[in-house]
Amino acid sequence: MSEKILAKASGRSEVKAGDIVWVKVDIAMMHDLLGPWLVDGAFKRLGGKLFDKEKVVVVSDHCTPPATVQQADILKYTRDWAREQDLSYYYEFEGPCHQVIAEHGHVRPGRLILGTDSHTCMAGGFGAFATGIGSTEMVGVLLTGETWLKVPETIKVVWDGKLPDGVFSKDIVLKTIKDLGHSGATYQSLEFSGTAIEGLSIDERLVLSNMAVEAGAKTGLIEPDEKVVNYLRSKGVTDEIELVKSDFDATYTRVLHYNASELEPQVACPHEVDNVHDISMIEGKDVDQVYLGSCTNGRISDLRIAAQILKGKKISKNIRCLVVPASQHIWMQANKEGILDILTEAGCIVNMPSCGACGGFTSGVIGAGEVVMSSSNRNFKGRMGSPKGAVYLGSPATVAATAIEGRITDPRKYLLKEVY
Repeated sequence: MSEKILAKASGRSEVKAGDIVWVKVDIAMMHDLLGPWLVDGAFKRLGGKLFDKEKVVVVSDHCTPPATVQQADILKYTRDWAREQDLSYYYEFEGPCHQVIAEHGHVRPGRLILGTDSHTCMAGGFGAFATGIGSTEMVGVLLTGETWLKVPETIKVVWDGKLPDGVFSKDIVLKTIKDLGHSGATYQSLEFSGTAIEGLSIDERLVLSNMAVEAGAKTGLIEPDEKVVNYLRSKGVTDEIELVKSDFDATYTRVLHYNASELEPQVACPHEVDNVHDISMIEGKDVDQVYLGSCTNGRISDLRIAAQILKGKKISKNIRCLVVPASQHIWMQANKEGILDILTEAGCIVNMPSCGACGGFTSGVIGAGEVVMSSSNRNFKGRMGSPKGAVYLGSPATVAATAIEGRITDPRKYLLKEVY
């Protein structure tokens, strides 16, 4: 898939892993923290004219809502720059950029999407080649619409079978990262496939692609199908959608095979995402905070499973539970379904959609010595606040179960057969 998408972007009939190619960019995405206030100086010195304002998308999400004067200044700079450039697509206070650009139809199968954020790779869940670049590199893209890339080798990750009750795509990706290692896929493409992957909803597929970079991958691709088409149509996309697929005899540098039915809930322990263990090895660890949200696991299906677990119950009096829907759209849907009522009645605090707590910027950072169980994508030292704190990662179900008991808990004991 990577080779096909980059061949098209470079105007060539065929490329192979290891080739250096000049490519035309379909979408250039920036967020507030690594966007206009960093690129503007060089951008203006080199001419200051966008290659195509219809292909540049800016999302303010990291400093929203601003907690410091500096963050407020960054937001103002971003807003003013978008207005100055007469951008057609500027979004503010709508949620993390990766979710927002998907909901607004900017992500399509076969597109080349570059963004100033490492989790831009999430768009691979729709069959787009999407990856993060630095702010300096983005200057060249803004001016020319082009850049060069090395065509990556591809690791195929096959998950067949059916996930057991209480086990989710977050558990799939944590297990995969454990086996690959945090740098095991550096500058390679991950291609997720198999019957278990085909059975996942779009919400859950995006978790896999979002966290591909945690194994060092350039992007994380999933073959697009009718689920992708239906999602995009629901977001107002009316033009033709190209379903890019790998050839049956495609060459992979490595193939990993898994049986999904054998998987149990996984937990990534401090301070690396590949420090992953079965929950049975970690259960019982006391926590101070749980965090349900982020561009990884803040979508409506995540909030539904948390509501199923927490309905009629109370969170532990010893902890705080923060809920951050992945977008304003998801916030409104959860509100309409009564999910936010269930969560708040259980004792959760529902914050506005943003990157704040996940990145340790605003709205729920942790202090020295505090422990958090999070549904987000990283647990590096200092990621969610104090470098003397500790972050564990798990599925939204694991987060919700942990909220009830105040210690890391296997969610399967709380999940009922009926669907919320």
